[in-house]
Amino acid sequence: MKKYFLGLDQGTTGTTAILFDENWKLVSRGYQEIRQIYPKAGWVEHDAIDIWHATKAAVKSAMVQAGAQPSDIACIGLDHEGESVVMWDKLSGEPIYNAIVWQDRRTARYADILAEEHGDLIRERTCLMVDSYFSALKLHWLMENVPEAKSLLAQDRLLAGTMDTWLVWKMTHGKLHVTDASTASRTMMLNMRSGDWDQDVLDIVGVDRKILPTICDSAMLYGYTDPIDFCGINVPIAGILVDQQAALFGQACITPGTIKTTYGTGCFMLMNTGDTPVYSPNGILTTVAWQIKGNRSYALDGGIYISGAATQWLRDGLKIIKSASETEAMALAAGNNGGLYFVPAFTGLAAPYWDSYARGMMIGITAGTTREQVVRATLESTAYQVCDLVQLMQKDSNVPITVMRCDGGATANNFLMQFQSDILGIPLNVPEIIDTTALGAAYMAAIGIGAFNSPAELTSKWRVDRIFEPKMSVDQREFLLADWHRAVERARNWAQS
Repeated sequence: MKKYFLGLDQGTTGTTAILFDENWKLVSRGYQEIRQIYPKAGWVEHDAIDIWHATKAAVKSAMVQAGAQPSDIACIGLDHEGESVVMWDKLSGEPIYNAIVWQDRRTARYADILAEEHGDLIRERTCLMVDSYFSALKLHWLMENVPEAKSLLAQDRLLAGTMDTWLVWKMTHGKLHVTDASTASRTMMLNMRSGDWDQDVLDIVGVDRKILPTICDSAMLYGYTDPIDFCGINVPIAGILVDQQAALFGQACITPGTIKTTYGTGCFMLMNTGDTPVYSPNGILTTVAWQIKGNRSYALDGGIYISGAATQWLRDGLKIIKSASETEAMALAAGNNGGLYFVPAFTGLAAPYWDSYARGMMIGITAGTTREQVVRATLESTAYQVCDLVQLMQKDSNVPITVMRCDGGATANNFLMQFQSDILGIPLNVPEIIDTTALGAAYMAAIGIGAFNSPAELTSKWRVDRIFEPKMSVDQREFLLADWHRAVERARNWAQS
């Protein structure tokens, strides 16, 4: 009888379910788009029930494609979008408000106040700077602005968590309220030394410990799915990771100095730093990569809020493309960017700028600017932002970056990958399986059920598909980067007033 490892990738714009066979070949892929809700400028939400339904639909699709039965699944690994949060009533199982997405900036003003009063303590305890990006500030907002939150808390009926916690709770019919160390490290509430929630920080942000999930290893037997609630499946949930840490694991970046970048809605770069956290004075985050058998591995993390989402904007907002697949040919047809630079700061800028008040800007427009150049400038903006992060990671880690592993949907765009290699001046490796978030989650679950004893056993499974070598001259690279940085400075602090 065939056995499949199920990797669930709950992302910002959709949920992906992938079945891998015992040789780690991708057998089937189910996908269900999820809706993003924009109640006000800078606010981004999901319907948490929609996410639950999308997860089940994606799993059913993958199983139908493979002809798999529930009993064919060996275990489930789950990765998720990170800092997004939801609160719900543990008796009714209903959310008390929409999930607040990691991109949401409604707490920017509160973050300013918090940073001034407690920024040093929070940075010292959590290794994160105060920013509306992180879960703690979103939970604070929910507690202060949703009347039902305090009444349910008083009745001991309130639960909260990131999307992994929500989905595991739903998959197990409310039996498990858990998260893993990598996720906890993204909340701005984890004490990086103790590995537990930091009570002082919880008191500062007004979050009661009893509504938070138990922090667990990233690989372990958490419990079993409930077949009535979850597609007839009754199998172990054995791996939980934040999506970017899952991609790092799926790219087999398990030794210090190895680095990957995932190109999705946003764009995220992680460098494995081993069993020692590396502190960055330059705006790069220190995060838990994963925790196995109580032993934590760490990473440096640089995030870009808007990458693939900018291409979606070209399609849905400007309507100058019909699909993302058109952009490669259009960018090549443009020949060059015509002096056009696009800073996609729709919801601010993340590392290394950490500017909640930056806003999107296109500069260098002339009467000769073409639709193709707008598309090219949009793709180039991702590569410039990644380059900013690479330069800082090299500086902070004192490790020269000589090659980067890339994954995510946008790696299918050969123009973007070649331009990225050119602007970095290093080779890029794209693996055979670009869904490395789901792959990493499935790998972690395999460790959780004992199919592998250690991460090192998985390195031989990684296989390269395409390699991009830099072709651009140093002078051209420096010229383009200089103008990019001029553009960024003009976009910063725009919404301050």
